[in-house]
Amino acid sequence: METDLKHNGSHYPDPTAYQAIRNVEPPRFPFRPIVYVCSPYAGDVEGNILRARRCCRYAVDQGYIPLAPHLFLPQFLDERTERDLALFMGLALLSKCAELWVFGETISPGMKLEIRQARKKGKPIKYIYEVI
Repeated sequence: METDLKHNGSHYPDPTAYQAIRNVEPPRFPFRPIVYVCSPYAGDVEGNILRARRCCRYAVDQGYIPLAPHLFLPQFLDERTERDLALFMGLALLSKCAELWVFGETISPGMKLEIRQARKKGKPIKYIYEVI
């Protein structure tokens, strides 16, 4: 059954609503799911930060919004003294994401925790081994 947009539910002409519907612009950016970027931080911190940034760019290029807590939490938390708090915050953020993306072949202890939590919550997990 075809809908008549020029008339309301009582079949009276409703040009204002019709014009408003026609004037609505499509969204500038389409919907993008949020993905949790799971990659190493400790060890080669500088190298791992650069790699995590490339992983985030990869997610953007694939049409997603990347969330990499290990890129921003160290800006105000101390890895040596507040690691447990950082992991707790990361897991809280993971619960808001559509998927967990694991980057690389090396799985750190923190990444294992994130993967375990994603499985527990039924989150899809995607393994990505190479990002340029």
